[in-house]
Amino acid sequence: MPSPDSRADRRANRILDALPTADRDRITRSTVHVTLPIKTVLFEPGELIRTVHFPVHGVISLVTPLDDGAIVEVATVGNEGIVGVPLVAGGSLAVRAISQVAGTSLRMEAGDFLRELERDGPFRDLVLHYLQALFGQISQAAACNRLHTNEERLSRWLLMSHDRVGVDEFAITHEFLGQMLGSRRATVTLSAGILQAAGLISYHRGHVAILDREGLEGVACECYAVIKRQLDRVVAPPPETDGHPVTA
Repeated sequence: MPSPDSRADRRANRILDALPTADRDRITRSTVHVTLPIKTVLFEPGELIRTVHFPVHGVISLVTPLDDGAIVEVATVGNEGIVGVPLVAGGSLAVRAISQVAGTSLRMEAGDFLRELERDGPFRDLVLHYLQALFGQISQAAACNRLHTNEERLSRWLLMSHDRVGVDEFAITHEFLGQMLGSRRATVTLSAGILQAAGLISYHRGHVAILDREGLEGVACECYAVIKRQLDRVVAPPPETDGHPVTA
């Protein structure tokens, strides 16, 4: 029998939480609760998608690997989303999915996931709306990586990770941050040092702590608010209308 903690985790993904109770319970019966240590690779570019993940804790990056061994992050996914959505049976994606902050997820077989999509109900609608928000995040991140400073981008990344992990301190290395942000390790060290000197974060031996979230939001570029708004809109509860249209 699953522990009380694992039963609670099964309702901690915001996509699943946004479903009607009957749909949520049916879908979670097809999932398995798994742990995702840091640097766990869920799939590689072009690899057959066999399982879909509903993150509960932690952060998963979607990255594009380059021929020289470098990687560039195109999106991050936490408990507001889904990783590895196969649009067709036997499908694949053009990115690598890797756990950048250790956590847990609810894993579902791709075949079961596709059968749920075929029901043409609330779950299908949520998935399609989430994919639209995810594509929006990818587009916003592309502009962010091109136009904004390292301190702004690092602040955005830290805020998004803080939202997903739900705690003020989590493990992340300079090397991994550099890969995620497409910057040299020395550049990340300098940017983290600037944020630390301002009293916004504390960074020591691979652990970062958020000390002043409001201050960090002030440093982050507008991309953080844009991406968060898009993702929150997907899982926002519908307005209470009592059968009557909402009026301004």
